[in-house]
Amino acid sequence: MSDQLYLSLWFPNFRLESLPSALISVMRQFAVIAKDGKTGTDFGRVAAATTFPIDWTESPTYQRIYVLDDRAEKSADTEDSIIESAVAEATAQLHEDSAYEFEMRWPLWLPETAGDLDTTWKLEPAKVRISGFGPEFDEGSYEQNGHIRVDFGLDTPWVLEDEELNTDAAEKIKQNVEKLLAFTLLVEKNSGISSRLLWTESGEPLAEKLIARLQRLN
Repeated sequence: MSDQLYLSLWFPNFRLESLPSALISVMRQFAVIAKDGKTGTDFGRVAAATTFPIDWTESPTYQRIYVLDDRAEKSADTEDSIIESAVAEATAQLHEDSAYEFEMRWPLWLPETAGDLDTTWKLEPAKVRISGFGPEFDEGSYEQNGHIRVDFGLDTPWVLEDEELNTDAAEKIKQNVEKLLAFTLLVEKNSGISSRLLWTESGEPLAEKLIARLQRLN
């Protein structure tokens, strides 16, 4: 069964005023991995930015959706969707009880099944949400979620449960896993975190699951 996949990040001696720079650092590492694709999408830029007050049930106090297709060349979004610019605009007013969410995309191999036909894999832009939390947002949920949390969506591209995977599918999953691990390692190396946790909503031990999947594919 598919499960929601997250990466939680904690920083030493963290203060709210450090959140924008921490977000930029993590998003830059993501962009390094995201740009290593061939789908033609403008990876490395921010697709949307949203600020939530109090908790996730509240209406956003700020939201901007950026144009990243061919129209972007004729709009302000060309410069504004750059990571540094998008984070600066969304966090211009920092609040202890707010969360700052940034949507980006990266190319992943995704399975598609039409009717009874065999599953085919296509390299498609996949949505990722990178959120930074004020210490009072959602009753201090950063203690469990991290100062910054990366929401990768469903874990299907990495742990599709099928013992009868053909060679092509196995290679696609392997590439997805390697991309996920590469991003995690870049953040650990370059973003000054004190700890990290790759986890799923159900609580399954994902690290062991990914390692087992890679071993089975090799």
